[in-house]
Amino acid sequence: MKKMFKKSVSIVLCIAMVMCACCAGVWADEAVETGKEPVRISNVINGDTASSRGFCWYTKSNTATKVEVFNELGEAVTATVTPADVFEWEGMFVHKATVSGLEAGKAYTYRVGDGEVWSETGSFTTDNQDDKVDFIAIADVQAGNQENFDKGAAVLAKAFEYMPAADFVANLGDFTDDSDNEEWDYYDNSFGAMNLNYTLAPISGNHDGLGVENWFNNMFNLDTTESVQTSDGVNYSFDYGNVHVAVLNTNDILSISIPQLNWLKNDMNGTDKDWKIVFMHKSPYSLGKDAKWPDALYLQESLTRVLDSCNVDLVMSGHDHMYLRTKPLTGNKLNDSGVTYVLAGTAGAKRYEIRSFLADYFLDTDFIGALTVQKDGYGNYWNGTDWNSTKETNIGGCFNTVSIDGGTLTLKSYILGDETQEATQIDEYTVTKTTGQNKATFSGDNTTSETEYNLGIVPSFFGLAAYTFTSWLPRFLAMVPELLYVFITEDTF
Repeated sequence: MKKMFKKSVSIVLCIAMVMCACCAGVWADEAVETGKEPVRISNVINGDTASSRGFCWYTKSNTATKVEVFNELGEAVTATVTPADVFEWEGMFVHKATVSGLEAGKAYTYRVGDGEVWSETGSFTTDNQDDKVDFIAIADVQAGNQENFDKGAAVLAKAFEYMPAADFVANLGDFTDDSDNEEWDYYDNSFGAMNLNYTLAPISGNHDGLGVENWFNNMFNLDTTESVQTSDGVNYSFDYGNVHVAVLNTNDILSISIPQLNWLKNDMNGTDKDWKIVFMHKSPYSLGKDAKWPDALYLQESLTRVLDSCNVDLVMSGHDHMYLRTKPLTGNKLNDSGVTYVLAGTAGAKRYEIRSFLADYFLDTDFIGALTVQKDGYGNYWNGTDWNSTKETNIGGCFNTVSIDGGTLTLKSYILGDETQEATQIDEYTVTKTTGQNKATFSGDNTTSETEYNLGIVPSFFGLAAYTFTSWLPRFLAMVPELLYVFITEDTF
């Protein structure tokens, strides 16, 4: 049914484009000149996925904030549009509006603007609340020029060829490199047309939050009511079908704060959905260049304890620009009923080689279920025996598809070859479970007051510092000889 809706919407859009072609140029020129043209449009998960969405866009001039929504027949629908106050950010004006009161399992088209100047028409389909959920995950476009943003967009476009009716897209962070106006405009040039026609679940990366405060929250209209803070990212959660998803902010006190861990525990214990999934940027398990520093490695102790106690099934992250899937783990040990961690590769052109000196100091090679290095000239990866396996088809951008059908979850991961522009599957992982077993054990207020957050800052820093000096530092010093050898012989640090 979803695919039929998508096809119907596509036909309507094509007809509309032909009919409007004669006047589009004049309208566009006028909209640009007056600064009323909506740009950087995003449609994100905000609240109940069956009945609401959050929209955000920018204009160069201060205009009104309006959203119009239509059904699959092109008829205007009655929905509640709640606009936020327009505010100026870095020389442009930010518009946010939440649309609620939609029907579950319905295809909609929409446009945003000021009531006179409208955007192009976009589309989305609300959650039909059944036990089938499909989504796409990418990470780390992290581009600084138009060419590399185009390459990242090509990876997402290819993902939609493999999963055209995806319910949503999870972008696991680092949308840009420096998070400034120029790069977000590049991002919009490359991704804007696609962004109009899917629902996004955005995750803040370190390039989206650390040192560029408030950019992430100002780019998307997310539900921030339970976020422990919003200056360097947003933590939030949502249900989709029989799946509960928690989105973490791993910029929170360089890694993750005690208040956010408490929020996560309550959030996961407050659901009875069959599947529990976590999205975040920094990965606890990696062999990339950032996997030797304590901010991400601290998650192996602080975060995994909560994930284990809450029976989380899957964690997907980015940050280290290679693909790695662990075997199921509990308490940093192999456990067939534990948590599977997926470092989702990079959709971008910046790729890391393996730091083999990290193996068995910060990541046991027995934990590795699959590993792919995407970097040209450095295609070696751990094949279970040695570090010298190579494949030319590994050189490219990575995307992932996840399909959940009742008690079965299937992850498939692909590389879009730089030279061939053909996708090669690099991994497939399936896990099954008995549904109907999860019970909610928490209810009530899960918000964090400013006072509670501030009181948690000091113990959060002490926790990270204690880990750094008592656990990380001894292991780091032990591997320094191997690190130096690799640095001297391979120029890899």
